[in-house]
Amino acid sequence: MAKICIVGAGSIGCYLGGRLLAAGANVTFVGRARIGNELRTHGLTLTDYRNGRWQVRAADVRYVTDPHAAADADLVMVTVKSAATQSVADELKPVLRPGATVISFQNGLSNADVLRAALPQQAVLAGMVPFNVMQPGPGAFHQGTGGELEVAASPVLQPFLDDFQRAGLPLMERTDMTAVQWAKLLLNLNNAINALANRPLKEELSQRAYRRCLALAQTEALRLLARAGIQPAKLTPVPPAWIPRLLATPDAVFARLGGKMLAIDPLARSSMSDDLAAGRATEVDWINGEVVRLAERLGQRAPVNAQLCALVHAAESATARPNWSGGNLLTALRTAA
Repeated sequence: MAKICIVGAGSIGCYLGGRLLAAGANVTFVGRARIGNELRTHGLTLTDYRNGRWQVRAADVRYVTDPHAAADADLVMVTVKSAATQSVADELKPVLRPGATVISFQNGLSNADVLRAALPQQAVLAGMVPFNVMQPGPGAFHQGTGGELEVAASPVLQPFLDDFQRAGLPLMERTDMTAVQWAKLLLNLNNAINALANRPLKEELSQRAYRRCLALAQTEALRLLARAGIQPAKLTPVPPAWIPRLLATPDAVFARLGGKMLAIDPLARSSMSDDLAAGRATEVDWINGEVVRLAERLGQRAPVNAQLCALVHAAESATARPNWSGGNLLTALRTAA
């Protein structure tokens, strides 16, 4: 049986690893002591927006804080926040066996490259988790939105495909991962808006003013991608270039035409919103900041996404959590543009 190790087992890592473990896979978790203590007490309870439910007893969960636990792993799934990628890569370099497979299931565009540079003896692949995971209680992890796991196509995945299939999380192999990552990033531009709104995703996306904020951020990114010759993949029923126009429609029209975008658990929030609530640094520099860096490489500007970065950073250091209304946030972004 293949040995799988989740490195950076927070919400995403515990959910993915927990689903694999519940389906009979051999899984070890590496992460923070706080979460390890929770799992040793409560085990794992995994649920999703379709009313699925899986449980793993505390005695069956192997959760440690030492990355040396990955030494004999056949597959390592890296799920740390982007800011920690380099340090995790440095920790794994002397630990992993040659030939091990590593998948970066992280936000942003460059994490697999960082891992690949540090781990030349391993097969490092870019992956993408399209859905939101929240933690409603100790040892409990809930998938609030839909989508399939995407990963760069490679023969090294073959030994692990059955494990993911049995877990109900099939790996969708892609030959166009850069296009897939940009498409996911376009959708993730909403994370900053959701964090600043301090509302559940479904409530936020049901309001036209917030959707117009997202449309501004996406339109700016799409203009830059076109200039760079990058065509984002189609991950939703609507092509990426059409989404800003759909977002800007009145609420009643959006509810009818964009209903699938609202197929979200009513309590789900973005991971960036969760980070602000917990007082953690966000990944805004690896999401909206990617658009800003693309603009710089092209000799262009990305004022809307730069403003979102600035507002989120201000929220990170604020003594009180901001609650931007849709109208006020839209005005701030239009002023910046």
